[in-house]
Amino acid sequence: MPSSPVWLFDLDNTLHDASPHIFPHINRSMTAYLERHLGLAPEAASALRTHYWRRYGATLLGLMRHHGTDPDHFLVETHRFERLHEMVVFERALHAMLRRLPGRKIVFSNAPRHYAEAVLEIMGIRRLFEEVVGIEGLGYQPKPGIHAYRRLLHERRLNPARCVMLEDSAANLRTAKRLGMRTVLVGRGPGKPAYVDVKIASILDLRSQLGRLGR
Repeated sequence: MPSSPVWLFDLDNTLHDASPHIFPHINRSMTAYLERHLGLAPEAASALRTHYWRRYGATLLGLMRHHGTDPDHFLVETHRFERLHEMVVFERALHAMLRRLPGRKIVFSNAPRHYAEAVLEIMGIRRLFEEVVGIEGLGYQPKPGIHAYRRLLHERRLNPARCVMLEDSAANLRTAKRLGMRTVLVGRGPGKPAYVDVKIASILDLRSQLGRLGR
């Protein structure tokens, strides 16, 4: 690997654990949004939310394509948190690990930027990243669609051969590998797809695996 890598970090369930509190809250908020704005019953709204997420990588994209939903309104309404600081679950050792990690660091998330920035601030690691790229900065085109990756690379003049992408979603890493990036799957699930270079149980395991990434 080149001597100066560019680390592209997913946010939710990669840098912190969104499953216990944050994801359930967002799912409830999105379902309620579909109920209000599409006139759906709760069960139908939940089913449609899940369908669009599975089909497009983000519920928002389905709503934009099929219902003309205003993306900014949707993102603000569905990412409201009264006590976000009580919901973020993360490893306290993360700051030290990232600070010692050589190379540029960018957050590359399907979440809205205001939410991503808030989470990173709560974790005390925002200043360790040169940029936070949310779905607004990707033209509202989410991962794993290749448009998001190409836009990120083009606008920041990044060479994919220098990039290492870290994700909890194997599907998102498939696109990264197609473009020539190194890939790290974060999570404890079974299996390691061929397009994954390294699999780690926790983001804190990254430094111990740098040798396998050519570092």
